Amino acid sequence: MQIEKYKIDEFNHTQQASHNRKFEFIAEGIAQVEEVLQKLVDFQIAIPSWALGTGATRFGRFAGGGEPRTIEEKIEDVGLLHALNRSSGAISLHIPWDIPQDYKAIKTLAAQHGLTFDAVNSNTFQDQPGQPLSYKFGSMQHVDKAVRQQAIDHNLEVIRHGVELGSESLTVWLADGSCFPGQLNFRKAFQNTLESLQEVYAALPENWKMYVEYKAFEPNFYSTTIGDWGQSLLLANKLGPKAYTLVDLGHHLPNANIEQIVSLLLMEGKLGGFHFNDSKYADDDLTTGSIKPYQLFLIFNELVEGMDARGMNHATDLGWMIDQAHNLKDPLEDLLQSVQAIMIAYAQSLMVDRTALTEAQQQNDVARAQEILQDAFRTDVRPLVAEAQLRAGGAVNALELYRQLKVRENLIQERGLKTVSTGL
Repeated sequence: MQIEKYKIDEFNHTQQASHNRKFEFIAEGIAQVEEVLQKLVDFQIAIPSWALGTGATRFGRFAGGGEPRTIEEKIEDVGLLHALNRSSGAISLHIPWDIPQDYKAIKTLAAQHGLTFDAVNSNTFQDQPGQPLSYKFGSMQHVDKAVRQQAIDHNLEVIRHGVELGSESLTVWLADGSCFPGQLNFRKAFQNTLESLQEVYAALPENWKMYVEYKAFEPNFYSTTIGDWGQSLLLANKLGPKAYTLVDLGHHLPNANIEQIVSLLLMEGKLGGFHFNDSKYADDDLTTGSIKPYQLFLIFNELVEGMDARGMNHATDLGWMIDQAHNLKDPLEDLLQSVQAIMIAYAQSLMVDRTALTEAQQQNDVARAQEILQDAFRTDVRPLVAEAQLRAGGAVNALELYRQLKVRENLIQERGLKTVSTGL
């Protein structure tokens, strides 16, 4: 299914008067409104291929109908999102779930939808059909060199796919760790992981980045070999200038100060990118901004301040990607909501009075500093985001138009009710 531009234009026409009133009201109080709007237009969030189908719980998976069955259909679904909001201009593929058979055709299809290929993701946390050796006891940390080599070779294969597609980064997330005391020699497991990553790093093309993801728990609960941002940073520093830490918002212990983590990683020049999602308990993979919107804003506040301090381009110098999957919502509606939440938090962070905040901090004026941040957070920037997406050619309310056009019903009609997306 494709959404014709005239349908978006017709919808926007019905919303224009109401939108104009809301936008003019907020724009009046923004000194550099055109600069802010351009930043919002430029800011793009990559959509992961595995989030386009219904996700899994610990007990079962309940497919929702019309799910994409092939890499081509996944690209088409991201194209639908991007046509609606103009903020989803990239897709992130997961190998071996999304192995292209014809690179040229896949690149052409993506270009037709205005999409580029973001980071390619390797998978050594599952055993695949026909795989000779098991990752039950780890992959890059494994005591058996042959298992480690299998994991290395898989990552090298992922790089080759990425090169053909025009990607420029590799994300490595390892489930390696232990469930019981005494199961692992921590030092040897870390050293094995480092040496394995070094072989992969050596194969990176010159313009590529490696994102080293971390997680404090799950599927191993006594220890994980890359368990926190410090261990990821340690690996990235040992690997070299093309290696960075990747932050997944659900990969921390409860009450972790993620905004402080990203601030320090930015200061060290080692923050590579983000996997956006939200959580109540752990790695819940819920819709971004649905549980902790203030935390999301505070994270973006540190990102904007830190990137500006280093003269970084907000849109291109970090990798921005969603990583979420669950059972209850239409996955495309879920992704539209997440992208919108990210855009809102980013826009709010652009509203922070940096000069006033710096003065309050220098004077130890705690109450004033809090008021400055909360004033930005409580500003309804939705008309600002809508205006940016409108100017880029999208819908003034992507989710509402998605429902009006009965996109899910059309996808079910095209693909069937029992289709199940590849991946999780």
